[in-house]
Amino acid sequence: MGGQTDVTAAVAMALQALRTERGWSLDHLAGRAGVSKGVLVAIEQGKSNPNLATLARISDAFGVPVTRLLETSGKPAVAITGPHEHRTLWRGEHGGTGVIIGATDAPWAAELWSFRLEPGDTVGGDAHAAATREMIWVQSGTVTLTVASNTQAIGPQMCARFPGGVAHRYVNQGTDPAEMIMVVVVPPAAS
Repeated sequence: MGGQTDVTAAVAMALQALRTERGWSLDHLAGRAGVSKGVLVAIEQGKSNPNLATLARISDAFGVPVTRLLETSGKPAVAITGPHEHRTLWRGEHGGTGVIIGATDAPWAAELWSFRLEPGDTVGGDAHAAATREMIWVQSGTVTLTVASNTQAIGPQMCARFPGGVAHRYVNQGTDPAEMIMVVVVPPAAS
């Protein structure tokens, strides 16, 4: 197996394992995640490749980083990942990419992302779980960040921190690509 098939299988296995660990029904998870039961069934059966927004909703519901949904084996005490393990989970309308590089374990798990936004690309929009925090560091270009109704341009070598539990999005309104590193800190799941 390779590529997208591996991701689909990993998400199916992780979803089943997390639901079993917590004793949650599909209906319970659907309610917590805001994802239909039909979509969850298709994901668990490996018949659906969920988009980033769906993965984020599911991981928020469990209180785990998105990378937990992509795991296929046990982890050693020191986890080292290389480029072959990075997963592109977002593709922009204009060619941008969002790559999840790695994550720490719950509770208060953190995800590390690398984004390249081509001119005109927009990513985000939905709020995460209430206590989620995000931080970005713009390496090059300018990213227009909107958090709730507050919009600001974040230029090269600038860092922005904000609550991820409110609607937010990133847009490249410039004429050059923009590259940013993102950290998402995920709160522990409530029982």
